[in-house]
Amino acid sequence: MNPATLRDALRALGVPAEKGRTSAIRQLVLQAPAPVIAQALGHHDKSTTRIAAAAGALWKHYAPGDHP
Repeated sequence: MNPATLRDALRALGVPAEKGRTSAIRQLVLQAPAPVIAQALGHHDKSTTRIAAAAGALWKHYAPGDHP
């Protein structure tokens, strides 16, 4: 089963998959910095940063990147 098939099956059952995905990302960005979550999920960091700001995440001063 691929993601599109699962999405279509959920829609057929009346389950709003998009809202569930956003809710899951919101929960994740409250636990870790948005750039880390973006990289782990393959999302754009701007999207996860916007979701983090809306969720009230406390990681605003996180400096992403490699640190020696």
